[in-house]
Formats: sequence, C-alpha cells, structure tokens
Amino acid sequence: MLFGRVKSLEAILATAEKKSLQRSLGPFQLTLLGIGAVIGTGIFVLTAEAAQKAGPSMVLSFCIAGFVCAVAALCYSELASMVPVAGSAYTYTYAVVGEMMAWMVGWALILEYAVGASAVAVGWSNHAVGLLHGLGVEFPAAISNADALMAKVQMAFGATPTADLLEAAHVGGWINVPAVVIAAAVTWLLVIGTTESARVNAILVLIKIAALTLFIVLTIPVMHAENFKPFMPTGALGTVGAAASIFFAYVGFDAVSTAAEEVKNPQRNVPIGLIGTLVICTLFYLLVASGAIGALGAQPLMANGVSLSPGSAEMAGRCASIVAGGALEPLVCSKEALVHVLASIGWPALGRLVGLAAVLALPSVVLMMMFGQTRVFFTMARDGLLPEKLASVHPRYRTPHIVTMVTGAGAAIAAAVLPVGKLADLSNSGTLFAFTMVAISVMVLRRTDPGRKRPFRVPGVYIIAPLAIIGCLGLYLSLPLMAILVLPIWGAVGLTVYFLYSRKRSHVGRGLQEGNNEDQPPIPVK
Repeated sequence: MLFGRVKSLEAILATAEKKSLQRSLGPFQLTLLGIGAVIGTGIFVLTAEAAQKAGPSMVLSFCIAGFVCAVAALCYSELASMVPVAGSAYTYTYAVVGEMMAWMVGWALILEYAVGASAVAVGWSNHAVGLLHGLGVEFPAAISNADALMAKVQMAFGATPTADLLEAAHVGGWINVPAVVIAAAVTWLLVIGTTESARVNAILVLIKIAALTLFIVLTIPVMHAENFKPFMPTGALGTVGAAASIFFAYVGFDAVSTAAEEVKNPQRNVPIGLIGTLVICTLFYLLVASGAIGALGAQPLMANGVSLSPGSAEMAGRCASIVAGGALEPLVCSKEALVHVLASIGWPALGRLVGLAAVLALPSVVLMMMFGQTRVFFTMARDGLLPEKLASVHPRYRTPHIVTMVTGAGAAIAAAVLPVGKLADLSNSGTLFAFTMVAISVMVLRRTDPGRKRPFRVPGVYIIAPLAIIGCLGLYLSLPLMAILVLPIWGAVGLTVYFLYSRKRSHVGRGLQEGNNEDQPPIPVK
C-alpha cells in the first residue's frame, strides 16, 4: 500500500493537457521569478538570525546550504524537464513511489511555501516599520510584532520569567499588522494573473539586485579582518545549525519547477531557470554576508555559555536591554540587518534606500512562495485529493483563484503571530523532506523507466542524488528541536486527512486517470 497507486507519467501529462494553465513564461521571466523567490529571504531577512547562530562562520553556512541546494536542483531539473506540469515534488513523487507518499510530500510543501510566505511577510514588516522609523514616523510596537504575545505564551506554559522574557513581555507587541497587509496584497495580485505577477516581479527583482550591489560596493572596502575572529564562536554545530536555517534562503528556487505548466518550452527553460537562479543567488549571498560581517562584526549573544535562540522572546528581551542601555545595536539584534550595517559605517541615507528597496522587493519573495503553494494545491485538487472546487480556474484571469485566497488567508494568520526565525525553521523541515523525495524519485525512475526521454540528465546521478539525500537529512537533524518535531506531527495530521477524505476520492484510486474514453474501461492502477 505504501508504494501503491502510482499515477503514470502519461496520465499526469494528459491531466495537465486537459485542465491546463496558460503557458506564458519564457526563460528570462522564469529566472527572474526564481531570483525573486530566493534573493531577499536570506539576505534581507535572515542575516541577523544566521549571525546569532554561527557568528562570522555564517559565510561557510551559506556555502553548505548552497551545496545541498545545488545537488537537489540538478535532481529537480531532470524531473521537471520530463514532467513539465504544475505540482513540483508532489507530482514527481506521484509518478514514482505512489499516491500516499505523494500526498505526504504535498502536505509537507505546505510548510515550505505557505509558512515560508508568512516568514518573508514578517521580514517585510520589519523593514517597513524600520523605514518609517528612519523617516520619523513611529509605528506602534503593539501592532508591528508579536514578541509580547510569545513571551506571555512561554511563561503561561511554565517558562521561567527571566529578565529577558519580562523585558520582551513589557516592550513587545501582540500582532503583526503590516505582515497581514502584505500577505493580503500579494494574494490579490496572484488572483489577477500569472503574467501580470511576473511583470511586477521582474521590476522588483531589478530593484533588489541594485540595492544589494550598492551594499556590496559600500561595505567591501571597509571590511576588517578582526571582525571575522573568532570565526566559529559557536563551533561546528553552530555553523551547521545556521546552514539549516539559511537553507530557507535558497528554497525558492524549486518554486520555478511548480511553474512548469505555465512555461514555454519547459524541457529547455525549466533547467535554465533552476540552475541560473541558484548560481546568481549564491554569488550575491556570499558577497553580501562577507560585507556585513567584515564591516560590523557578527558575534552572537550568549547566556550561560550558549547562544540565545534567534527569534525567541529571550533574544528580543536581551536586545531591547542592550539598546535601552545606550549601546550600539549588535548586528545579531537587527530586524533590518543591511540597513543597520550601512547606518553604522556612516551611510544612513543610503541605508534607508536599501531599506526602501527591501520594502519594495520582499513582496516578490512572498509572491513566489504563495505562487508555489497555490500550484501544488491546484494539482492536488485536480487529482481529487483535495476538494475539486479548489482547482477552479477564474473565467477571466485564468488563475486558480479559490485556492489562492485560501492560501493567502492561512499565510496571513501565521504571519500575524509568529516570528520570522521560527517560521523559517518550520518551513525548512517540510522543504528538506520534499527535496529528499525528489532525489529518491530520480534514482527510482532511472531504474524503472530508463528509456524515457530526458531532455536534462543529472550527471553522475548515483553520486549526486545520494549527496542530496544525505545533505537534506543532515540539515534536518541540525534544525531546532521544535522544527524537527513539527514534520512528523504535521505528517500524522496529513495521514489522518488522507485516509479519512482523500484516499476514497482520489481519481487514480477510482480509475479516473485522464486519457480514458467514457466507453472504455479505466486505466489500471499499479
């Protein structure tokens, strides 16, 4: 039963042909979509989080996470070129190891895309509030973060009311209204249409690249070697732990494959979009991270010899105490790290411009995260595993409008109450599971269907795919305990939904694979 109900590649392609989305994206647009999903999440949002976990060795963390993504990207490229339809890892798993595992991957992708969109929405909120502050407008703390709420929840569940927790409860907020607003705005844009979204995204990506280039030009000349010492203040485990969190900064690249059904000449253009996105983004990450560390330093805050958990109420309280005492805010405390670095080295006006660029550009990351989620939901509904109403396409805009609005509502709720670091770690747990299944699927298909045309082939597949699996497993085990536990708990909920609802309504299970004629018997299910 575990590997039953395999949906053939022919049936998948027939389904996409019958109920397809409009193909409107070329290689340039697709690469820009990928860059829009990737650049921003790690640099604009998670730089301070990574510095708190690893210190200066976060540069090495970017390399570790980038390597794992690179081998996973090669696996994605082969499958996306063979099966150029919406659904990403969910679709590939369905074709190789069966419906139940495909359902689990699709369920895990909710953590990657919807929760990931929430994380970036919170990051956007931090920059928007910071930009207003730089302009002399104070946005109320009570409605710009949920630090006080998290501190109260921790203490309600028995946490010791330390000075850091009490400070967070005193000065923190209760709900993140700007994050909710941006999630709602992106939802509306996605309902309007894919082509329109891609055009807006292209403009935002160019703004983002210009801002990061400016940051690199200003910080590299003022780098100091002593700011990289000690290089690993939290040890190798801290560096790998930061890599596990920074992995979130790369995950948007696989959203390119979810758009395969809306791409012109997908066999050629999807691999270009995937690999091109990863190469460009990695170069920017390394340069910007090096500039930030070299210009300002990145030593983590400690308590009893252990670094405080980024995004925690304790961390928020400690940072508030440092600033209240009149000291310069450390890089690890900043909610808009790049802006803070430029202001600290004498470029406050240009720092505000970078902050403005983040405010303008981070919505492109939210857009692509939610884009990926809606396309996975759309495909699952088209297969009967979710209510088929979710696969409805708007008569005017030709987009899956119902599932887009459902996704937007869920992302807004999570963004309202959770901090960016926690959301990123939760997102990573689902992503790493999905990437692992893609690597497994590539190897299985090489054995079970060696003759099928592969416009793109993974070189050295029996080396690359196992490296992807090992890398994903290693990063998963390096996540915080809560994020590790979320995946099996979330998976148990998913299995319950599958057996109570989805299994009996599955098109494959009912013999309703596309390509059948009404007067012919159903295609047998393997």
